[in-house]
Amino acid sequence: MNKLLVFQTDFGLDDGAIAAMEGVAYCVDLSLNIRHLTHNIPPYNIFDASYRLNQAIGYWPEGTVFVSVVDPGVGSNRKSIVARTVTGQYIVTPDNGTITHIDRFVGIEEIREIEESTNRLKNSEHSYTFHGRDVYAYTGARLASGVISFEQVGRLLKPEEVIRLELYGCHRLPDGVEGQIDILDVRFGSLWTSIPYEDFKDCGFGFGDDIRVEIFHNGSKVYSNIINYGKSFADVAINDPVIYMNSSNHMAVAINQGSFARAYSIGVGTGWNITMTKK
Repeated sequence: MNKLLVFQTDFGLDDGAIAAMEGVAYCVDLSLNIRHLTHNIPPYNIFDASYRLNQAIGYWPEGTVFVSVVDPGVGSNRKSIVARTVTGQYIVTPDNGTITHIDRFVGIEEIREIEESTNRLKNSEHSYTFHGRDVYAYTGARLASGVISFEQVGRLLKPEEVIRLELYGCHRLPDGVEGQIDILDVRFGSLWTSIPYEDFKDCGFGFGDDIRVEIFHNGSKVYSNIINYGKSFADVAINDPVIYMNSSNHMAVAINQGSFARAYSIGVGTGWNITMTKK
């Protein structure tokens, strides 16, 4: 193991939760190298947690351990798991769908259930609401430091024993493609869709094309316009919209130096669909 431990949560940074998780990890091994993916996942949003893991994990070395805690079912009978990717990273997380995007776009080699009788912070067994500290940070630190092997995490699970979210994907249209608005490029308000670049390209679109973009919320059209397809934001004038391929190789829609989501009150997730078709 390379002693890299990466935390992701929906806890924010307004209290001591993250510091407590770090402290537990350092008590396991002071030489751990702890980093942070994000702690600004919207509360309880498992889909976002799954997406953000996939956005980052491929750029980290083999042996890196990710601890992802978005856990609306904390204290229930949901399982706690560690997944090993085909590229050799590890994800320590509740079994609630957090591994969905990694399973689809990277690949999961094995999944084990955390055996809490051995992989839980001492004297924490009467606490039911902070498994991020007591189970996930502790187990992640033990794994990242080499105190335990992956096999010592717990029993091997069958793929069908583990929860996965339903991903929307994309659908070909006679003159284009349709998908879901999965998530925002949060700070800038760009719409990141479920439409892969390859599917978009197969429609015959090329840089400089004007493309009809329509957005629907629960079947009702809320936006329609002709938007230019560019390599990046600077291909259009300030405050103009642009279609581009985002850093996750999916199609996105932005406003150059503006927020598309805020300008048009666009949301994300189930019920928010987008079509890109020939003008």
